[in-house]
Amino acid sequence: MNDLEGLPPEQIEKISKVRERVIDSIGKNMDLYGITLSIGHLYGYMYFNQGPVTLDELSRTMGMSKTSMSTGVRTLLDLKMIDKVWGKGTRKDLFEVVPDWHQNFSDYFSIKWRKAVEGNMSALAKSLAEIKEIKNEYADNPEIEKLLNRDEAKIEEAIKYYRWLLKLIEALETGKIFDFIPKEK
Repeated sequence: MNDLEGLPPEQIEKISKVRERVIDSIGKNMDLYGITLSIGHLYGYMYFNQGPVTLDELSRTMGMSKTSMSTGVRTLLDLKMIDKVWGKGTRKDLFEVVPDWHQNFSDYFSIKWRKAVEGNMSALAKSLAEIKEIKNEYADNPEIEKLLNRDEAKIEEAIKYYRWLLKLIEALETGKIFDFIPKEK
């Protein structure tokens, strides 16, 4: 890592060991959330790097192919964990970490949860419409109506949950979550 240049080898080794432990921890933590260990390590490396880096630098430093680096960088960009930045005098794309872990957490979960909620709400709405059609078709059958009413009530409960989850997502996206659970200063 370029900020260690010029230090005695023994200090470089000690500092590198400390950083590698944290980088590995970051990778393992991100793996819990469905991000591959290698992309977690990529983020960890970038977190400790002093300034923006190119795909070539990342590839060389991490010993991974440029294609793998590109995929990892794209994933981190999509999750808003890194930014593409401009660098004077270079035509290559530069990337740097977004160091606000609170914002990274908020962005990651709001992106993932919103996508899941939208898909689930769509499925629930379609199911409710189909229940109404079945009710109309079998309006003269009280047993089917009773069964469908129970199913409809369960789906309505699920919809209430997803509406609540949308409020949580909004609190994450707007930062209001920190009014309830403040960041440590």
